[in-house]
Amino acid sequence: MQDRNFDDLADKFSQNIYGTRKGQVRQAILWDELEAILPTLPAGTLSVLDAGGGVGQISSGLAARGHQVLLCDLSAEMLKLAETHARAEGVSHNMQFRQISAQQVGGHLDKPVDLVLFHAVLEWVADPQAVLQALWQTLQPGGVLSLMFYNAHGLTFRTLTLGNFGYLRANMTKRKKRTLSPDFPRDPDDVNRWLTACGFEIEQRAGIRVFCDYMKPQPGVVKSVEEIIEMERRYCRQEPFLSLGRYIHVTARKPRQKDQL
Repeated sequence: MQDRNFDDLADKFSQNIYGTRKGQVRQAILWDELEAILPTLPAGTLSVLDAGGGVGQISSGLAARGHQVLLCDLSAEMLKLAETHARAEGVSHNMQFRQISAQQVGGHLDKPVDLVLFHAVLEWVADPQAVLQALWQTLQPGGVLSLMFYNAHGLTFRTLTLGNFGYLRANMTKRKKRTLSPDFPRDPDDVNRWLTACGFEIEQRAGIRVFCDYMKPQPGVVKSVEEIIEMERRYCRQEPFLSLGRYIHVTARKPRQKDQL
């Protein structure tokens, strides 16, 4: 099996992921998590790796704060969109772009980084444990992995609410291979086990879109994005809602060395 390359769907990916209400909710919760992470890292300019960074929506925001970002992606088309976005935001001077996989990027770093972003990539890679181990190697002690992955439990619950029982009986096997539906939805227990095996300490978890995908439309009633984000923020770190998120974000830290404590 090969990791997914989005050259053929780059424009559609960008529009569908970021140009929607779902995208706004996702961005809001991700930034909440990052706002909790950043104060725990060294003061001043941080070195950031955005692995499989796509169009760089989050990492360009970090670059706007003065941090130095290396964005890598397998897709040349995605990198073009990321560079265009960085120029439009006026942050290209704080960003570098490399067409390379997350597994290989460690060999292209001058030194370990403070923060790794790995958002919505784990569900597309054939060997997730190897990728997480590779990202562990890119982090300096005390550094943080910001990991967001497509939640298998959220997919199951969504499929149940739609009454798509045939899809469940088929073990939710994709009929079309080249779509924006992730190839490998991840069980959170598996992800936690892989992170622990690498040596990470899991500090916080949050669900993303813990209810908004399950809302039943009411005639004549339209909920604003702001209202939805308010409720997502209220419940995203509480069980059982967290585990129903379409995505789950995990804050995982590489332990500090003893002389740093």
